[in-house]
Amino acid sequence: MTPDDVLETVQSDLATELSRLGSSKALYAATEGELEADRVLRAAEVAERAAAETFAAWADDEPDADAREAFESVAADERAHAERVREELDEDVDASADGTDTDDLAIPTHLRSVEETVERAGALLGRILVADESKSQYVGYFVGDADPQTAGVFRDLRGDLDDQRERALELLETVCEDESDWEVATEAAAAVVRVAYEEHVETLESLGVDPKPVC
Repeated sequence: MTPDDVLETVQSDLATELSRLGSSKALYAATEGELEADRVLRAAEVAERAAAETFAAWADDEPDADAREAFESVAADERAHAERVREELDEDVDASADGTDTDDLAIPTHLRSVEETVERAGALLGRILVADESKSQYVGYFVGDADPQTAGVFRDLRGDLDDQRERALELLETVCEDESDWEVATEAAAAVVRVAYEEHVETLESLGVDPKPVC
């Protein structure tokens, strides 16, 4: 098995979930139905900050040097992403004080329970796949809101995910030594997508919205 096999398996097996995580309903869920620019930016900032905190925590207790370096790099990316989003908020809006605790989010909560290196490498890839879908919706929202500058910010952030994906695939190549490792990594990546999708569905249903697309 190869890193590309892991990527293709998750994308194939969870194509429906990933597609719905990249739909307009995903942004509606992320903002709990408050589709206003500041609320959208706050949701994005909280997600980026949660990712930065999570991957920094992984790096702090990761015994594998290659994995530690990868997690530190992604944490640095996410800190920079959070800061760029924060710069787009109105000066009188405190993103970190909007009542959303990063511990309340499903993905970081799940990721913080992942402890083994191979599982973390797979979970990192899974988080990147989910983030790519969500970034597409942030871009689309600000294009529709006639705010090309902010849409451009999110295009840049989404572009950074390409490097993160390559980093995750390289890490999988490094840490997976046998078929069992590849299976663990694949399941770990898929688990992140499932956790994100379950949160998506639960939030939409709590808002009285059918999570399935209208055909």
